Amino acid sequence: MTQLKIHTTHIQVPNGDLQIDSYLAQPLEAGLFPAVVVFQEIFGVNNHIREVTENIAKEGYVAIAPSIYQRQAPGFEVGYTEEDIILGRKYKEQTKASELLGDTQATINYLKTLPTVKSDKFGCIGFCFGGHVTYLAATLPEIQAAASFYGAGIATGTPGGGNPTITLTPKISGTIYCFFGTEDPLIPIEQVDQIEAELQKHQIKHRVFRYPANHGFFCDHRSSYNAQAATDAWIKTKELFDEQL
Repeated sequence: MTQLKIHTTHIQVPNGDLQIDSYLAQPLEAGLFPAVVVFQEIFGVNNHIREVTENIAKEGYVAIAPSIYQRQAPGFEVGYTEEDIILGRKYKEQTKASELLGDTQATINYLKTLPTVKSDKFGCIGFCFGGHVTYLAATLPEIQAAASFYGAGIATGTPGGGNPTITLTPKISGTIYCFFGTEDPLIPIEQVDQIEAELQKHQIKHRVFRYPANHGFFCDHRSSYNAQAATDAWIKTKELFDEQL
């Protein structure tokens, strides 16, 4: 498929009194397009996340990346140094699952107002902490396609505390693809197996992909980038969205 020309802009998504800084990318050509929410890593809506958002739009989707640290650090955007990691994790620890879900629903509601969006069902994709948020967001009824990349802690915790996010698996109504690296020090392979077993147990439509790669293998701004794994995962993600949205 020929990639489409796109338009990008920074917008504010309202959620009550909160205004969520968001990066919006959509095709320039006329028509209705399915929409995808993009969840950042711990590093904010930075160059990598903007590029992912743009690449999804070029494939024929309206794509939006809301800042999931809007309450903690508006405009937060960093690189990949040790200091950046410490700061990103600090803000991650201040998030709450209920707020992340509320912000996601507000983003979906915003997308429904756009004249370019087919608003019957939506997709989401996320990386690192955003991969965990993607698993959470997949429990929303309007999310019918979710691509979760190396989301740590799904089997062991949830943002803000409480039962692990994996316990919400029965609420997933659409299809979820999960992508993991077998050399990821943050996600033991036993946890990957546990996630897959839970998806199978509750008969959730899913696929779990394991690559001989490290954490962050999809991000070509990081030393852990793995081109072979990233290319295959991108093909699988496009297939998911094309089939389900």
